[in-house]
Amino acid sequence: MTESRPDLAARWAATVAQARGTQEGPDPAPYAANLLRRWAEPQRHYHTTDHLTAVLDRIDELAAHAEDLPAVQLAAWFHDAVYRPDRSENEERSAALAERALPELGIAAPRTAEVARLVRLTVTHDPAPDDRNGAVLCDADLAVLAGSPDAYADYAAAVRAEYAFVPDPDFRAGRAAVLRQLLALPRLFMTAQAHDRWETAARHNLSTELTLLESGGA
Repeated sequence: MTESRPDLAARWAATVAQARGTQEGPDPAPYAANLLRRWAEPQRHYHTTDHLTAVLDRIDELAAHAEDLPAVQLAAWFHDAVYRPDRSENEERSAALAERALPELGIAAPRTAEVARLVRLTVTHDPAPDDRNGAVLCDADLAVLAGSPDAYADYAAAVRAEYAFVPDPDFRAGRAAVLRQLLALPRLFMTAQAHDRWETAARHNLSTELTLLESGGA
C-alpha cells in the first residue's frame, strides 16, 4: 500500500538528516512538501508518489549494495521530480533541481554532486560495472518491469495514459524502441540480488509487451 504523504515526508526528513550528518540546515519539511506536490501533478499516471514509494522500498531492499545510501535515496526523490511527458529534458531538469535544493538543505557538495549524477543516470539505466550507487538506483527504478502480469499491464497502461496526446501508431513505435533498448542491455539489473530476483520476469514482461505492440494489440 502506498505510504501517506506524512509518512513520505517523515521518510524524507530522516534521509536528509542522515545525508547532512553534523551539518546544520533548514527544516526539510517545506522541501518535502514541494517535492510531493511535484510527484502529485495531474499529468502523472505512472510517475506518481506510488512510484516514488516503490523505488524507495526497493532501495531499502538493495541497501547493502550501495556505497552511499543517503545519496541513492535522495536521488530517488529527485529522479522524476520534474516530469512532463512531452519534454525530453526531464532528468536534466530534475538533476538541476537537486543541485539547487540540496546545498540549501546543508548537504555537502560531493554528495550533492553524486545525487545529481545518479539522477542523470536514469536517462540510460546503464551504470558502469563498478558504479554501486548507480546500480542500486537503476535496479530499484526498473523493478516495476518484473511485476506480475497484471501489475505489469497496469504499469504499461499508466505509461500509455501519460502519453495520451501521442497517436497510437507513434506511441507504439516509440514505446517499442524503448523496449528494444532495454532488452538489448546485457543485463537489466546490475546488483546480483536484483538480477537473481527480477531479470527473468522483467525480460518476459518486456518481450510480451513488445510482441503486442508489434502486432498492434497493445
